[in-house]
Amino acid sequence: VLKEGVSLQSLVDGLNAQAVRAAVAAARPEVIIHEMTALGGGDFKHFDRTFALTNRLRTEGLDHLLTAARELGVRRLIAQSYCGWPYARNGAAVKTEDSDVDSHPAREMASTLNAIRYLESTLLGAPDIEGLALRYGAFYGPGTGILESTILEQLRHRRFPLLGDGNGCWSFVHVDDAAEATACATDHGARGIYNIVDDEPAPVREWLPALAALAGAKPPLHIPKWLGRVVAGDHLVRMMTEVRAGSNAKAKSALGWRPVHASWREGFANSIQSTH
Repeated sequence: VLKEGVSLQSLVDGLNAQAVRAAVAAARPEVIIHEMTALGGGDFKHFDRTFALTNRLRTEGLDHLLTAARELGVRRLIAQSYCGWPYARNGAAVKTEDSDVDSHPAREMASTLNAIRYLESTLLGAPDIEGLALRYGAFYGPGTGILESTILEQLRHRRFPLLGDGNGCWSFVHVDDAAEATACATDHGARGIYNIVDDEPAPVREWLPALAALAGAKPPLHIPKWLGRVVAGDHLVRMMTEVRAGSNAKAKSALGWRPVHASWREGFANSIQSTH
C-alpha cells in the first residue's frame, strides 16, 4: 500500500531477498500486503507437490518481506492464509479464529499446513510489525477459483464426484469481497487472524450438487469413502467428509467488513451467469 501521491509498479522475484528489499525501499509503503502464491490449477491428488512453490512464498517470501519491512519502518503487514481444511476435524462444523488447527493432517497436506502455521505464527509473533493473517475461504468469481472453466467442465462430464457422505463443511468468498476485506484490513483491526468468508458455510453434499445444476450438469456421481481413498486419496476424502468451515463474525466486527456476496448460492449463480 503506497503513500498518497506515490505510483510505482515493478515485477519482483518474491524469493529473492535483495530484490524484495529494493522494491520495498523504492515504494516506502506504510502497509505491505503479501498475496504471493503460485496457484493456478495443478494435480490436487499430489497436494503438497502442487503447493510446493506457494509454500516457499508463504515461508521464505514472508521472511524477506518482514526483513525489509523492519529495516524500512513499515507499520503493518497483511498476509494471505487459508480458512477451510486447516481447522481441526472435530467439534463444531463452523470454527472461529481461536479454534485449533488440525494436529493430524493427511500426509499429502502436511507440508502445506506447516507452511500455513509458519506464516501465521511468524507474522503474529513479530513484535515490531502489526501482523494480520487473513484466512480466506475458497475463492470463486467469474471464471476463477471453484468456478474455473476446467472445474465446470469436469462437473458437466461427471468427473467431479461426491466422495463419502459429503459432510465436510466449506466456506467460500467471492474474489471481490476478498479484495474489499483486504483493503479494510489496511487500517482496521488489531494484530491477529481473521476468517474472510461469506455468511453461509455449507457441506459438500449441498454446494456440489447445486454447483453442478448451475453448470447445467447432472448430479455428481457418488463414490463411497473406501473407493474415494483409492482413486482420489485420503486427503481429498477428508476434504469432502470431515473439514470444518469458518465464522466471519470477527472480521465483520473488527475490520468493518461485510461481504456483498453474502451467500455462495447467489454468488455462484451470478458469477456463472456473467460468463455467458
